[in-house]
Amino acid sequence: MSAGAMRGRPRRLRRDALAVNAGGAVYVAVMTVLAAVAAWPIYRSASLVLLVAVSAVVAGGIAALAHRRGWSAGPVAAVLAGSVLVLGVPLAVPSRLGGPGDLLAGLAETASGAVLGWKDLVTVDLPVGTYRNLLVPALIVFLAGVCAALLLAWRPGRLAYAATAVTVAMVSFGLFFGRTNTSADLVVGPLTLPAPVETAVGAGALVATLLWAAHRTRRERLFALERAAASSGVHLTRGASRTDRRRALLGAGMIAVAVLIVVAVVPAAAQYRERDVLRAAAGPEVDISRAVSPLSAYRSLFADDRADQVLFTVTSEGALPDRVRLATLDAYDGEVFRSGDDDGSRFVRVPSVRDAGEGAPVEATVSIGALTGIWMPTAGRLTGVRFGGDRAAALADRFYYDDAAEAGVQTADGGLAEGDTYDLTAVERPAQALADATAPGVGDGVPAPESLRAWVDEHATGSDGAALAGLVALLRERGFLSHALTATRDPLPLWAQPLPGYVFQPSAAGHSLARVDELFAELLAREADPRAEATGNYVAAVGDDEQFAVATALIARELGFPSRVVLGARLESADPGVSTCDGGVCRAQDLSAWTEVRSSSGEWIPVDVTPQYAVAPSLEQTELRDPENPTEVRPDGVTDVVPPPPVQDDDARDDARPDAGPDVAWLWSVLRTTSIVLLVLLVLCGPLVLIAAAKGVRRRSRRRIAAPARRIAEGWEEYLDAATDAGRAVPAESTRGEVAAALATPGAGALAAGADRAVFSDRPPTEEEAVEYWRLVDADRRSLVGGRGVGRRLQAAVSLRSFLRFLAPAPRRTVPPVMERGRRSTSARARPST
Repeated sequence: MSAGAMRGRPRRLRRDALAVNAGGAVYVAVMTVLAAVAAWPIYRSASLVLLVAVSAVVAGGIAALAHRRGWSAGPVAAVLAGSVLVLGVPLAVPSRLGGPGDLLAGLAETASGAVLGWKDLVTVDLPVGTYRNLLVPALIVFLAGVCAALLLAWRPGRLAYAATAVTVAMVSFGLFFGRTNTSADLVVGPLTLPAPVETAVGAGALVATLLWAAHRTRRERLFALERAAASSGVHLTRGASRTDRRRALLGAGMIAVAVLIVVAVVPAAAQYRERDVLRAAAGPEVDISRAVSPLSAYRSLFADDRADQVLFTVTSEGALPDRVRLATLDAYDGEVFRSGDDDGSRFVRVPSVRDAGEGAPVEATVSIGALTGIWMPTAGRLTGVRFGGDRAAALADRFYYDDAAEAGVQTADGGLAEGDTYDLTAVERPAQALADATAPGVGDGVPAPESLRAWVDEHATGSDGAALAGLVALLRERGFLSHALTATRDPLPLWAQPLPGYVFQPSAAGHSLARVDELFAELLAREADPRAEATGNYVAAVGDDEQFAVATALIARELGFPSRVVLGARLESADPGVSTCDGGVCRAQDLSAWTEVRSSSGEWIPVDVTPQYAVAPSLEQTELRDPENPTEVRPDGVTDVVPPPPVQDDDARDDARPDAGPDVAWLWSVLRTTSIVLLVLLVLCGPLVLIAAAKGVRRRSRRRIAAPARRIAEGWEEYLDAATDAGRAVPAESTRGEVAAALATPGAGALAAGADRAVFSDRPPTEEEAVEYWRLVDADRRSLVGGRGVGRRLQAAVSLRSFLRFLAPAPRRTVPPVMERGRRSTSARARPST
């Protein structure tokens, strides 16, 4: 062996090692870019780009130093932890770049963000930008992730493939902590691709991982051959053989099929569906579900011991907002209106600044008085909130906002308390006139009472918003305001004393379907009474905003408008029939409820529903109905005996509902879940199925060769491939007889002899002999995996060993192709160097 060859071998080994490391670095770089794209919707800030770039460079330097010095996991983890602290303030908490005090606070926030930032990240509304310390999780992902992935990708052996788990986890950070909806559809001519960003990230990660795995496997094999050649002194001829090309085409086909599946099937399966991400399971839903509906507690605000209590005060250096919202109630079950509709409603934490769209800016300070509970006064569409007072940190940490409902909740220590204060910024958009709105249509809901439907059919004129506006005006005109069942003071309760000329009328609380049905039954009865027409007094429905807001919401749904009920206060109003807070000081008796309806443009339009109090119901009508609805006034001290709940409490209501046919809503969930499971199985098992199919096609093509001699020779090849896939060692440079003796299957000897006769005999084999030969091949193929268990048989079925039996290029042939296996020259494998 020449000295030049001896010197060339180490250089070649070093080039192979360099190629392996370079391939790993390129792969990690590509996956880092994909991870940054996936994480962009979380932050949408240039600070993320700077963080990713600096983190990747620093992580690459740490990985290169650790790889060169041979560091263990301990020193690497220590250097990474120190890097997080050093880079934390300038990259992840840039708001703390300042004096020594700010830097110390920034270090503390960096440390806390490493532990708590993950939880906070799923509860803050997107995008979070540079809010507080929420960039710390991204710093850890891109610093530690890139370093770990590089160190694994540069390791020898199979452990290197663990780098794919790290890089996939980096990409998953943006997907799991990101938004609940997918990116907007990409329209290219007649083609519409749903979720293009998510699809591109997933397909890119899949292709990059498969290409790197193939590159790594090939380099490892060549590296092993170079080391063997260096130790044995055998010269290895490099070049792409027919087997190499076939293997490359097979791998390219597998990648193409996987990408097509991801691009074509995944977006279709996820189309128009919300993504199940971590933030979808975070929020104050438990606190909201436990809280009593504020509409149910509305009547208690007007008791004499609460009516004059100052609940909160709103001040502003500019104009006060028109309305202050406490709670938006969008779910009605026929008994109670509460918060909790699934139509896009979700409470999340609010970053320091959020985009609320266009509108008139509002800046106000809210000071909490006697108001308690989780519902927090807000105005317009919130852009930001800053808490003050002793509980500022706790209030900021437990404040949640629902952009769809434009409502906020505060869950710190059970909710708001006297003395809490905060500054809010928001935008108010001018409301569309109800008469100009068009109905978008509404889905199934709780059926309205028959009396309400009859009243709507009787009085509805026009269509859409004009018809609804007319019905609301008529309902308020023929209703009468009353907040109590009995008058607790003489002459009037506190809430009624500011109302000039008010004549008390009793009304029951509640807003169930039965209570609404009673309201419209009274209206229909009065309208049918001839004395109403004679006197012109059609007032009959006695109640307050609690009943009238729900009634208006049901009327709106009958006309095709989605609706919800809002509890809040008006600070200014051009309607003299509604109460307002005097100078921004909101007392309990100033709170009211109104209805909001959604037009086809998507805008929610507030509708005031407070009934009038100037014209009382007719005395004659009241006297006529008294025997039908007697009011039992019980003396103090009477003990209520609560009857046991009925066994079938909802039967009557259920029976009254029209038959909507069989409920097949579950079918979509079953089909979607099944399709996702099948898709996952297809992505995971598709390459294995492709390998088995390729073997089947190869075996079928060999079996159908026209010439019996060539068909028998290829049958011997099929036998050797089956033995190789079964894990048997096939001697490379032996005769067929020697190979048959080594494999020792039942028909091995007959197969070797038959192949030799077909190749070397002067008498060509017959068609029957070829058929019988392939029968022996099939029998021995089964015997190779027989009795080895299902797992071993499956492993042999998807093994790639038979495709990789020949790594060296084939030599120039001097014999017919049918004699290739029996007379292959040893130069095809290796030749000694001179």
